[in-house]
Amino acid sequence: MGTSVEKVTIDASPHVLVVDNSLVDRCVVSMALKRSNIRVTAVEGPKQGLKFLDVEHDVKIIVTDYYMPDMTGYDLLIEVKKSPKLRQLPVVIVSSDNIPERITMCLDGGAMEYILKPVKVADVPRILRYI
Repeated sequence: MGTSVEKVTIDASPHVLVVDNSLVDRCVVSMALKRSNIRVTAVEGPKQGLKFLDVEHDVKIIVTDYYMPDMTGYDLLIEVKKSPKLRQLPVVIVSSDNIPERITMCLDGGAMEYILKPVKVADVPRILRYI
């Protein structure tokens, strides 16, 4: 009788890029994701996020704040959707502002979700379903 070899594959946890200019908010989102065994890279602005995405190819989703000083989360979304390399990457926008016109603009621009801050552990499944 031959010996069978069972191949076990271990899926690495998904990699999420968190973009937020607020250290506190970056930590809150990162901790919520990490509690679900998600690998997180957090940067403080869209320009840093785009630089990171230029060299890092295993990010599965971007979670970005809407309001940041140099570029908004919407601006980041539009840059991602314009890029042939990144356009398939899902983007979730988080904000403390519940402004219907802004929510519609972000969703029409290609965001998968618009989640109100603070991000909670209960929001994680909403975020991860797009991976």
